[in-house]
Amino acid sequence: MEQAGLGFPTLTVTVFVVLAVSALTIDLIAHRKDRPISLKNAAMWCLFWLSIGLGFGVFLYFQHGAEIASLYLTGYALEEVLSVDNLFVIMAIFAWFKIPEGYRHRVLYWGIIGAIVFRGIFVAIGTGLLALGPWVEMVFALVVFATAIMMLRANHDGEEIEDYSNHPANRLVRLFFPVYPKLVGHRFLVSAREVEEDLARPENSGFQFSVKKNVRYATPLLLCVAVVELSDVMFAFDSVPAVIAVSREPLIVYSAMMFAVLGLRTLYFVLEALRSHLVHLEKAVVFLLFFVGVKLALNASNHLWHHGYEISASASLLVVLAALALGIVASWIFPAKKSGKESE
Repeated sequence: MEQAGLGFPTLTVTVFVVLAVSALTIDLIAHRKDRPISLKNAAMWCLFWLSIGLGFGVFLYFQHGAEIASLYLTGYALEEVLSVDNLFVIMAIFAWFKIPEGYRHRVLYWGIIGAIVFRGIFVAIGTGLLALGPWVEMVFALVVFATAIMMLRANHDGEEIEDYSNHPANRLVRLFFPVYPKLVGHRFLVSAREVEEDLARPENSGFQFSVKKNVRYATPLLLCVAVVELSDVMFAFDSVPAVIAVSREPLIVYSAMMFAVLGLRTLYFVLEALRSHLVHLEKAVVFLLFFVGVKLALNASNHLWHHGYEISASASLLVVLAALALGIVASWIFPAKKSGKESE
């Protein structure tokens, strides 16, 4: 059968591309209006994206066998679980920039597009580096271990919102555009005339802002997108090595990550609604990072010293699913204790 250059037949690559583009187009058309997404609606779309991701896994099973399908599903589940922490960071970003609920899906859409592009680049680089030898895999293991330790030591009490005014992405946008500090619909950039029209509105009568002619201004929405994009790039430095620990096949890694990432927009709204209940889910993420680090280290050391110890794809999938299930169950059995202010 003809190969497409990614280690898989042209049919497999074509199915992957057509399925991803079609689903993304459907989602974009369905959410083209700026309105809040309800928990029920978000949950239904999560099921839609889950069916797309699992559907591609079923296709791989019948086309390439259980081993390939298991590798894909493990990478898919791992990326979904590891993305939870990234979504919590995005919640904090939205809170700091005071982005209304109706505009958050638009920001997440562009954030996801950036994630798709950068993950493709990182997967190509990561799988290419692994060809240099097992020591590279050992470095990846150290990166994943370091991330797990930082998450373990971090204090996520949820009461303080991080200040993003000096975030590198925020400063970068300000180098190219002056900033109009008010939202103008869902616009990322506005002209001087549009700023003047916005200032002329009755609700902005007391707001003082000096407008320069023939200048385009960035809005807080553009600043927010930039911060979300850079935060996701930093997250990908940990996420990509973790999924590469499952498989070195670029198509398996990228398809697993892409289908997981495409569902993150609607998953965000589910997590936002249930965040106060899923208090132990982040512990599952930390555990999985340690697990992935061990898997990478075992693979690398086995190539170096041939000790024969490895973690199979099926065992990895069971560990990922079990950790996710335990994190959710523990959150419901042992909910967060209410603070004194909440209990009054």
